[in-house]
Amino acid sequence: MIANKIMTLMTDFGDRDTYVGVMKGAIATINAQLQVIDLTHQIRPQNVAAGSFSLLSAYPYFPPETVHVAVVDPGVGSNRRGVAIKFTGGYIVCPDNGLCSGIIELESAIAAVELTNSKYWRSPNPSQTFHGRDIFAPVGAHLASGVPFTELGQEINPDSLVKLPLPKLEISEGYLSGCIQYIDYFGNLITNIPSDLVVDQTWQAIANGMTINSGSTYSDVGISESIAIVGSDGWVEIAVNRGNAQEKLRLNWGDAIAIKIKI
Repeated sequence: MIANKIMTLMTDFGDRDTYVGVMKGAIATINAQLQVIDLTHQIRPQNVAAGSFSLLSAYPYFPPETVHVAVVDPGVGSNRRGVAIKFTGGYIVCPDNGLCSGIIELESAIAAVELTNSKYWRSPNPSQTFHGRDIFAPVGAHLASGVPFTELGQEINPDSLVKLPLPKLEISEGYLSGCIQYIDYFGNLITNIPSDLVVDQTWQAIANGMTINSGSTYSDVGISESIAIVGSDGWVEIAVNRGNAQEKLRLNWGDAIAIKIKI
């Protein structure tokens, strides 16, 4: 096998238990020379939407052919599919539960397979509760080590992949209507409204009945005051200077956000 691809790992397993270490052990058993990078293991438990955004945020910063293994899997052991998806910029190995929704919005999938070939699993009889160890990590390691994508399982139509039911971005004269797609460690509310729709405009955010003025940096307002800015990933976000916007505005994943463009 040829160790010519980088692997990343993203889970909601946290770092208290041995789950992440065991996944890395399964990878090393297949190819100890692979470079494995941890994106995060602090996705909130079962929060597929947070996992989807985290993958989307990290994906552009890795070399082509990188293999991303993502496990946020509240449906583990059910009839949900395990899949591998090929994109222009790399591969995703994950449960088919919407984890790839963000990347699919960014670029269309080239091909997808259901992980039906147990030859590339840790065991043909995987645990019903730990597919990260028994299926996703081993499949990712084999793929990163040179196993052809098409050997991993049965080809499926990329259009059949599960998409998250988050509200879509809507554009009308003077208004942009979207939603919160991620809440980071600081409580910043990151929307699905891209920065190029507000650049060089005078604009305000409207959230939970409150109007929030825009600015360039958190410190453009006083301590504990709210502000709408363009975040580092290129999305409109709502923040509180030295505070927590989620707690102050009482908003959560999927909640509606509007942008008013001043004409």
